[in-house]
Amino acid sequence: MSGAVTEIEDSEAALIRRINKLEKINAALMDRVERSMDVHGNAYSLFQTAINLELQVKTRTEELTNVLHRLEATNEQLRAAKEEAEQANFYKTRFLAAASHDLLQPLSAAKLSTSALMDMQETAEGTTIAGQVDRALTSIEELLKTLLDISKLDAGVMQPDVKTVALGDVFASLASDFTTIAAQKGLKFKVRPTKAHVRTDPLLLRRILQNLISNAVRYTRSGGVILGARTRRDGVVDIQVSDTGIGIPEAEHQSVFEEFRRGEGIGRAEPTGLGLGLAIVRRMSAALGHEIGFASKVDKGTTFRLTLPLVEIDPETLARPERPRLATMGLNETRVLVVDNDEAIIAASSALLTRWSCNVVTAQSPDEAVAQMRASGTPDVILADFHLDNGRTGLDVISVLRQLAGRTIPAVVITADHTQDVADAVRAADAELLNKPVRPAELRALLAHMLA
Repeated sequence: MSGAVTEIEDSEAALIRRINKLEKINAALMDRVERSMDVHGNAYSLFQTAINLELQVKTRTEELTNVLHRLEATNEQLRAAKEEAEQANFYKTRFLAAASHDLLQPLSAAKLSTSALMDMQETAEGTTIAGQVDRALTSIEELLKTLLDISKLDAGVMQPDVKTVALGDVFASLASDFTTIAAQKGLKFKVRPTKAHVRTDPLLLRRILQNLISNAVRYTRSGGVILGARTRRDGVVDIQVSDTGIGIPEAEHQSVFEEFRRGEGIGRAEPTGLGLGLAIVRRMSAALGHEIGFASKVDKGTTFRLTLPLVEIDPETLARPERPRLATMGLNETRVLVVDNDEAIIAASSALLTRWSCNVVTAQSPDEAVAQMRASGTPDVILADFHLDNGRTGLDVISVLRQLAGRTIPAVVITADHTQDVADAVRAADAELLNKPVRPAELRALLAHMLA
């Protein structure tokens, strides 16, 4: 009996051990299944993440593609706009050249006629009236030139011709212009001598200083105006225009270079002018890269300062032959051929030259000029307008007449076209250039010099 009990107990123990073993195996299997499920779960998560990233990449790619298409369309619009702007600028350039010629042409005729009229006056009253007309025409001339210069600068037509310039020559020229003008107002105009050389466009520099000096004279009631230059150690030169005028209130300092700004104090000065002088000064200075500034005190005066780069010149290079003096003799019996397609210019020029005792022959076209030369003989000098009819120019006339004469006849080309291309073409043709409106004194001096 005891043996049977023992056998049963052994069987139970074995069964319990088997159950325990199975439980351990089951636990191990469950752990493996759980781990396997975690691994597969992570893989699924990565798969889902990959799908989401692919969708995001696809979306971003589509967005970038759309942006590129829009950029291409915008670039095409910009290119078309640029071409349109360039075309408009081209037309504006042509208009400015035509406007310069058409606006200054009748003014030039009027100035020449006025000069002849002044020579014909025998009474003080007639001389006074003719002088008033001449001054009014000069004011119109300066206004038109200023407006055209502003338009040309805005259009990029006026390109500076920068070179080494002797300030002393520029100052001497300005002294000749303004000494008498200042004296008429009871003012002194003093120019301090200078040997400085600078890098600038001499024509634009002169226009800048002309405007600054004109303003100084206009706004000064007593005292005077001083033009000078100061060389600085940092390799620049300060050109200064100082006056003892009404000054500029501090409240107007920010707007003084704006167009049509004449200032509150203008009532105490001359009423002339539209406030364009300083506007053109600022634009021309910017075109040249020159700094412009000023200091002013009300009722004490103003000093404008223009800063230019200094050029060191070897003293030996300054030695140059003296320019020939202008002939002092008159133009008696000088044979002048005037070629212009404007009847008013021809009439005014003929009247003026006749008053100077010249023998004048006129023509309105190249063919007529050739016919006149064959009939009247070779002229001593040719005065030819640059722009003639049918696309012909004064240079064409000069070339034909010189070939016909077999020699280089002295010639002057007169034009309202201030572009560098015209100046270069005239220089290449070995002719002199005068810009409209022509100042009679300048024309007479040039003719005397050429014929001396």
